[in-house]
Amino acid sequence: MATLILVRHGRSTANTAGLLAGWTPGVHLDERGAQQAASLPGRLAGVPLAAVVSSPLERCVQTVQPLLDARPGLSLRTDERIGECDYGDWSGRKLAELAGEPLMEVVQQHPSAAAFPGGESMRAMQARAVDAVRDWNARIDAEHGEDAVYAMCSHGDIIKSLIADALGMHLDLFQRIHVEPCSVTAVRYTRTRPFLLRLGDTGDLASLAPRGAGDQGGEGNAVVGGGAGAP
Repeated sequence: MATLILVRHGRSTANTAGLLAGWTPGVHLDERGAQQAASLPGRLAGVPLAAVVSSPLERCVQTVQPLLDARPGLSLRTDERIGECDYGDWSGRKLAELAGEPLMEVVQQHPSAAAFPGGESMRAMQARAVDAVRDWNARIDAEHGEDAVYAMCSHGDIIKSLIADALGMHLDLFQRIHVEPCSVTAVRYTRTRPFLLRLGDTGDLASLAPRGAGDQGGEGNAVVGGGAGAP
């Protein structure tokens, strides 16, 4: 079956402002995010891509545009099922404010039970994203053969939930995974099980440097929405 390259969108204006963007319109890449996107064609230069699929949100489309420009034979395909989690009433709010909400502890410790007010549950988010990958795997296999590789640009929580599925992890453990902006994660699917080939690869080890606890929303907490990455 196909090999999937998951790309998290580059750093966005919401990331740097500490906002939980969700499906809020008008969230674009910031200057660094645009630079990250510009480097993507070079990072993937040695990888033959059969297709590029993206969340329809602006920050993802902007991230893959340089890749599409570098490969005129590819056209963009979008899929709402890999769009960001619908955070409902939390969308557009400051993460620092949300840290004190009782629901945040559930999001951190028991995400399979978390449902955002006016939005969706994290369980539903994972289910739609996994369904999308299964469908695209079958489509890519049928159109390009079982050795094909394709790219999919999405969001932090979506990618983390897909990694959890590939590893056979319960959704309650997915907050232990972190993916940087514009990082690359690769999963090779087979008939019987997936194999995780790369996880959150940025080509830059600076993100391993110690950071303040505030960057993670508190000691031991995961960054809901994915965060802004290394400073």
